Amino acid sequence: MPGQPGDLPDLERRREDLYRELSQVGDFRRGSLNEVRRKCGKPNCACAQPGHPGHGPQYNLTRSEGGKTVARHLRPGPELDKIRREVGEYERFRSLVGQVTEVNEAICEARPASPAGPGDQAGQDGDGQLGPLIAALREEMSAEIGNLARVAARSVGAGAGMEAAETAIRAGMLKLGGSLLGKLLAADPGHRGPRVPCGQGHLAEFAGYRDKVIDTVLGPVTLTRAWYHCETCGHGLAPRDAEIGVAGETMSPGLAAMTDRVAASGPFAKAAGLLEDLAGVRLTAKRVERSAEASGTAKAAADRGRAKAITARKLVPLPPSPLPDKLYAAIDGTGVPVTAREAAGRPGKGEDGRARTREVKLAVFFTQDKVDDEGYPVRDPGSSSYLATFEPASVFADLVEAEGIRRGADHVRQLTILGDGAAWIWGIATAKFPEATQIVDLYHAREHLHELAGVLEFMLGDQKKDWLGARLDDLDNGDIDGICAAARTYPLAGSKKDDLDRALGYFENNAPRMRYKWFRSRGLFVGSGVVEAGCKTIIGQRLKQSGMRWTVAGADAIIALRCREASSHWETICMRPRTQTRTA
Repeated sequence: MPGQPGDLPDLERRREDLYRELSQVGDFRRGSLNEVRRKCGKPNCACAQPGHPGHGPQYNLTRSEGGKTVARHLRPGPELDKIRREVGEYERFRSLVGQVTEVNEAICEARPASPAGPGDQAGQDGDGQLGPLIAALREEMSAEIGNLARVAARSVGAGAGMEAAETAIRAGMLKLGGSLLGKLLAADPGHRGPRVPCGQGHLAEFAGYRDKVIDTVLGPVTLTRAWYHCETCGHGLAPRDAEIGVAGETMSPGLAAMTDRVAASGPFAKAAGLLEDLAGVRLTAKRVERSAEASGTAKAAADRGRAKAITARKLVPLPPSPLPDKLYAAIDGTGVPVTAREAAGRPGKGEDGRARTREVKLAVFFTQDKVDDEGYPVRDPGSSSYLATFEPASVFADLVEAEGIRRGADHVRQLTILGDGAAWIWGIATAKFPEATQIVDLYHAREHLHELAGVLEFMLGDQKKDWLGARLDDLDNGDIDGICAAARTYPLAGSKKDDLDRALGYFENNAPRMRYKWFRSRGLFVGSGVVEAGCKTIIGQRLKQSGMRWTVAGADAIIALRCREASSHWETICMRPRTQTRTA
């Protein structure tokens, strides 16, 4: 093993490569696998014939424990294959440990004596191998900042005003930051030895260095990194890309997050303009669209994966702390304008019977601990979390169930489901939260009462206003029987009777969900205004602007980003470490 001082950098790089290989070692166990064949000794058995290898094979895993050799018999099949891999990984581990020991001993011989104490060889600032680079960057950045200060001073001194100085300083700082980021990234070219795992069970060979331009919040940065090619798979990879979060991407994570925010807030062309005006980053509208939709698609997929794990009880969120007194889930649906292909074959409400929208289902969970001075419930600030999807009610139900579990539905004293009376909403509530109190939105119920009065208008005549006022009082008191009895006092027949039956069916089917006086006496919300507002602000304001026509996939991605933004305060709390745990 080389040991001269001049070999020290090579030895340190070799040690880093070995440490990386060690980190990639999988599950392993001590021991060795032996294949055994035996002859039974019966003269008429096939094993007695010349050249016959004997019965078997049988496999034994042997190893030493406490000075004794212990053997474990194994049967061919998945268990044997698993143990063979684990023993192979152990041999790999032993080989790597031996190599690491040899290299470290060589480094100790090669490193010159220093008065610095143990662990101080890295440099005065503890920056390790980056110490010389950081020192050089400090000197360079200091000079650049001096030049920038002079430019800004001349702008102010020449009477150009503060805005000109601000613009000059911002442009200079972006340029300076981009240069700094590029040089820091260049400090590690990403060489990870002659071979690296390709991710498909093979080894990719080092094939040289390749450049990659990455758009960042500081402007474009060129990254030169080691490139590896797998002959078996036929594809290449750069380990450095994955380490800094840009594998398969040409946009930095920071810029992608910034792009998500502006794309979720408004049209893509406007979002691109905002990025350029406010951040000094120039992207095309199509690039903004593709980046945001990719992020939103990944967010939606992650949410669905997490929901699946929660409903299967493989991921168990811990109860919120402090635990709220009441948890609500308000559910509704709204249409999103889609392309003709997305609406093809679907019935619609237009005169031609063709659909032009697709329904997105939205749920918002929020908590309540207090009522105001007049006894009306007050929603806890920052407690709302939103979820939405174009999926059918059966799939949406699982997402709602998972969010309810995540928000503490299994632990709160009072769980309430609010809806407009649609049957699919109560189907979800009954199936997923049978213990919850179900409440029809009072304002939808009032609208249906006005429609009922319209059905009876030809009978009520001038008394319609008084009759409707009395029925509204009945509704506020939860007296659905009184409403139905008052309506059925009028003898109707034919189509008029059918209209009356349909109008009253809404009340008769939802009577247990319309006990408004009792609900209010318990300090409960009786309106679903929060989800109605969500349909307008989260869905409508972004996806229903003039001329917009969406694909379902594109709309679903943007909705996922907007739900994340609307839920940001709660997400900050509930996604902290140690708020959920995996089951065994």
